[in-house]
Order: sequence, then structure tokens, then C-alpha cells
Amino acid sequence: MTRLAARLLYVLAALIGRLPWPVLLRLGDALAAWWRWRDVRESRVARINVELAYPDLLPAERTALHAAILRTTARQVLETIRLWTRPHAENLRLLREQHGTALMDEAIASGRGVIIAAPHHGNWELLNQWLAWRTPLAILYRPPESKVVEHFLNLVRADHEQPGEDERVTQVRAEGPAIRQLFKRLNDGGVVGILPDQQPKAGDGEFAPFFGVQALTMTLLGRLASRTGATVLFAWCERVDTHAGHPGFALHLHPAPAAVSDPDPKVAVAALNAAVEAIARRDPAQYQWTYKRYTLRPSGSGEANPYWNR
Repeated sequence: MTRLAARLLYVLAALIGRLPWPVLLRLGDALAAWWRWRDVRESRVARINVELAYPDLLPAERTALHAAILRTTARQVLETIRLWTRPHAENLRLLREQHGTALMDEAIASGRGVIIAAPHHGNWELLNQWLAWRTPLAILYRPPESKVVEHFLNLVRADHEQPGEDERVTQVRAEGPAIRQLFKRLNDGGVVGILPDQQPKAGDGEFAPFFGVQALTMTLLGRLASRTGATVLFAWCERVDTHAGHPGFALHLHPAPAAVSDPDPKVAVAALNAAVEAIARRDPAQYQWTYKRYTLRPSGSGEANPYWNR
């Protein structure tokens, strides 16, 4: 029943994904307006995050940023459904620009392993498809609570028009025993993709500033880099324009600061957060502010969960 339910979800997503781009974008704008009107979870979380990350904004500026975040996020929901259910070769034509791709080629050629740090900025699903097109890789992911959703994600992240391409991507659950696969792949000169701005479980990270607020941050990326000597590159697909009613993206690859690989976890996570923040500040509306980044607070700080009962 779980697999059947996942396939039914996929059929529904595929039907939505066949809608013309202008229709999808208008649906996204309508969804954003509904989020704001009903003040649903996405709206509340984004508003709290904007208050925390941009305390100096005037009320009107904060309201405008909140609205822009919801509009961009809602559009991405519909974009991603289409990206998941259309041929990857078709999706990759949405890339108008590609910057820094030679960095990845050079890093792979070095044989030292490559860590792609992909923040939640722009459209990371399009980035995943580009990476899978360029090289075999392992992607670390946090399994959803629902088995149906997990099976659905496995379906939509495969390219059914090009059999075998999905085999280039190994999805690694963010769990203790599975992490060893990442070390092995890097030691063998392979490529690993990590979303570096997900809040880890208590005890699995260190606190460091993110937009001026202490945020529990993963230490795994720094451990992988320091112990294997792998090259760390930040990567993101940023929206740059809309042509004939459909979005265009710019792919960016950028070298990580050396401190990201520091053996001292506190130094590494501080550098990691600073690098992610710099990317998010390029266009704050494209960052995933609907995620509860600051749920866990430093021990002894007396700070409460800012999302509690909100």
C-alpha cells in the first residue's frame, strides 16, 4: 500500500507538472497569497525568521521581504513538481548561466574527493539534476517520517526518460552506520552532496552565528573534509530571470573557505554558517526562510524556542 500510495502521488505530481509554465507560476502566486491570508505555518515561520535575521529592517521593509519570500517559496513548490516529473535534459535547459564548473572538474581530477555543500537557496532540486548529469555522487538526506513520502521522493528523483541516470545518485540516509559510506566514497575520490544548513539533532552539532543568531549547525561536513582531505565547493542554482513565462537559473560553484575544513568543529561550523549566509544574502527572498532553523537553543542561554506556539 505504501508504494501504491507513492505512485498515486507521483501520477498527481506528473499531471501538475504538465501544466504550462505561466499557469504554474500563477498558481504559485495564488498559493503565496493564500499562505499570507490564512497565516499558515509557512507564513508564520518566515515572519519569525525575518524578525530574527533582519532586526534592523523597518516594518514596511520586513513586510515586503516576508511577502517576497512566500511568493518565491510557493513558486518553487510548483517549479519543483515540474522538475521532478519532466525529463532532466529538458529541465537543464532552464540553466541560463553556469559559473565555476571548472572548479568541480579540477577537484574530481585531483582524486581527493569532492564535497558539494548545497544550501537551501534557489532551486536545489535542479542543482541535484545537474550534478547527477555531470558525475556519479552520493547525496545525504534526512528521511521523512512518512514512508509514503520517502518512496515518493525516490520516484521523483529518478529520471524515467533516461534509464540508468538515477543509478548515478546514491541516496544516503543521515544515520550513523550510513555515514561511513560517505567517508569511503570520499576516500575513493568520489563526490558527496550535503545540505549544510539543516538543523542537526541535539548533540550532533555545534552552535555558531547565522544572521547574528546562534544556530545549531552540523559538524559532519567539517569532519568529512578534515579527515579525508576532500575539496569543499558551495553550489546553488539561483533564479535570474523569467523568459516567456518560465524561470531561468544561474548555476554557481564557489570554493569554500579553508576554515570549513578546520579540525576544530567550532571553527568549522562558524565558517560554514558565514559562507551559507553570504549566499543567502545575495537574494534573501530565494533562501528557505520557511524552515525552523533556530528551534534548538544553546544550553543555559535561557532562550526559548522562537517558534513555540506560533
